[in-house]
Amino acid sequence: MKRFINCLFKVIFGRTLVIMLMVVLQALALLGSFIGVKSAYPYIWQSMYILGAFLIIYIINRDEPTEFKMTWIILICLFPVLGALIYVFVMGNFGGIGLKAKLGRRMEETRGLLYTNEETRSTLKNCPVQFQGFAHYMENTAGFPAYHNSTVRYYPLGEDKFADLLVELKKAERFIFLEYFIIEPGTMWDAVLEILKEKVKEGVEVRVMYDGMCSIMLLPYKYPEELKSYGIKAKMFAPIVPFLSTTQNNRDHRKILVIDGKIAFTGGVNLADEYINKVQRFGHWKDVAVKITGDAARSFTVMFLQMWNVSEWGNEEYETYLKNITFEKPLYHDGFVIPYGETPTRSTEVGKKVYESMIQRASRYVHIMTPYFIIDREFLDTMRYAAERGVEVAMILPHIPDKKIVFYIARTFYPELLEAGIKVYEYTPGFIHAKMFVSDDECAAVGTINLDYRSFYHHFECGACFFKNSEIAKVETDFQDTLKKCQEVTEDYYYKEIPLYQKMIGRTFKLGATLL
Repeated sequence: MKRFINCLFKVIFGRTLVIMLMVVLQALALLGSFIGVKSAYPYIWQSMYILGAFLIIYIINRDEPTEFKMTWIILICLFPVLGALIYVFVMGNFGGIGLKAKLGRRMEETRGLLYTNEETRSTLKNCPVQFQGFAHYMENTAGFPAYHNSTVRYYPLGEDKFADLLVELKKAERFIFLEYFIIEPGTMWDAVLEILKEKVKEGVEVRVMYDGMCSIMLLPYKYPEELKSYGIKAKMFAPIVPFLSTTQNNRDHRKILVIDGKIAFTGGVNLADEYINKVQRFGHWKDVAVKITGDAARSFTVMFLQMWNVSEWGNEEYETYLKNITFEKPLYHDGFVIPYGETPTRSTEVGKKVYESMIQRASRYVHIMTPYFIIDREFLDTMRYAAERGVEVAMILPHIPDKKIVFYIARTFYPELLEAGIKVYEYTPGFIHAKMFVSDDECAAVGTINLDYRSFYHHFECGACFFKNSEIAKVETDFQDTLKKCQEVTEDYYYKEIPLYQKMIGRTFKLGATLL
């Protein structure tokens, strides 16, 4: 309740209300201009119907999921003029052209910095041919190499990550990079910030970047200036501004923390108290994270620097943060680690490909934890085919939702999943925020990527895939332990216990699920 009151106070008396009002006024002004055109220039209005017809033909021939196409076609058919103009505005993404160019420049600057070394390449030849093909795709198409000399530590709860994170931060000697979707003052962030202040005094370079959505509810708009007063380099990614723009749909959903280029953390855990269950918003918050030690941290260093420099004009000394890295203990070979990133400015859909590849390669089981489940037909068919060929496909979703409409849409998939033999469970103690896949005791993926359109197509995301790594057993153990706290979804449960209004809301909003 206290959190809600604070958020409400910030909305009413802060910059948030101004932004919301200005965006609404702009939307009303645009709508008014459309109506004005219809009255004053009927011929122009009629010509827009022709534009709508051409757009439908264009949409049908685009290389994108059928669900995307159907959403736009229905919108244009129902509202020919308004729908056509909205499509041009959203899909044209004119505001995103600059973002794409800037990030493209940074990615070109870092070309060649990430590569598979000869020892790893030689070892890959002994792997199953399917994994060799996956590693080839990840390096040559997505740009993310495999590493053979890195270790992994899996955290089944945010509290576990938090405790170890504080220990590792105190060891930093050269630099600390933080990139998070959410930072919120409280037990977790305050403890981290105190260490960052001390490290700056010791001469350690500290950079903090968080998504601009934080300025709506969680942090003052000028919070980067406060951090800079401590000697920390800080910025918001894509600050929220009071103007209609499609670029504001592309949020930085990543969670990356790099220490000295030796250690990297990622996973679903943000720097806020609900992620460590100091605050309970939706029951018990189940999340997971990983720590990667070794050469694989290099990929996260480069990913961070690419994003940091999107809003910079000068050139970055990338090599400074990639060389002279030594480890106290010799690194040992423990399978393969492939860190990766997802960006809406490219069409590779890396996160989706990682998940699909794991399902396609599985011969015994695929176990999944995800907070959201709004997928396209292609991904659903991949899951169903795996189940139909005898693979145990099981998925844990929340029982207590954080976004009710998204939760209702996810539940509309239950009949199809059950019919295909896919097992579905809901985590009864609370909310699942973990984004985790594990298959056949040999492959796992942990990161920030949800099973929804927003993660697959709209957000900046990251994760790490592990193959033949000893920590994979702990990932599967965590899935089985979590399963004990879940309720299995059966046909009786779906048809008798889920309220009809939830099914109706879910199926109604499913029409526009690609835009959520």
